[in-house]
Amino acid sequence: MQINIMTPTAKILVIDDDTAITELMGMLLKTFGFEVLTTNIGAEGIKLAREENPNVILLDLMMPDLDGWQVCKAIRQTSNVPILILSAINDPRMVASVLDVGADEFLVKPVPSGVLVANIKKLMRRNTGTLDISKLKKTGPIIQTKQPLLS
Repeated sequence: MQINIMTPTAKILVIDDDTAITELMGMLLKTFGFEVLTTNIGAEGIKLAREENPNVILLDLMMPDLDGWQVCKAIRQTSNVPILILSAINDPRMVASVLDVGADEFLVKPVPSGVLVANIKKLMRRNTGTLDISKLKKTGPIIQTKQPLLS
């Protein structure tokens, strides 16, 4: 009798007010073997972060209900989950301010898919010390492009 112990799939929570972005991110990250949760509402993102215990959170800054700073601060009150900011804002003061409230990394949109996934894996390794990359696909139909995926 052979026992197969599988490691759980890494769970990514995407919080962005743009539905097209969350759909694209969901499709992209699933091709790499991630489980993906998405929301277009900051308050719901805070709730999902608490209830679902994601391995990494991808967070936009400019959202209408709660902005990324507020969401990041609220998540930091209860969790040390890595938070990767994805924003079209490319202002060093903005980057510094969101890193100061608890974000772990900041990438400016558009982000090539390979760079995004590499940063997610880096944050997961940093947070847990290990990452079973055998459960994640190294390539997928979307990664073949050198064009940025997010704008």
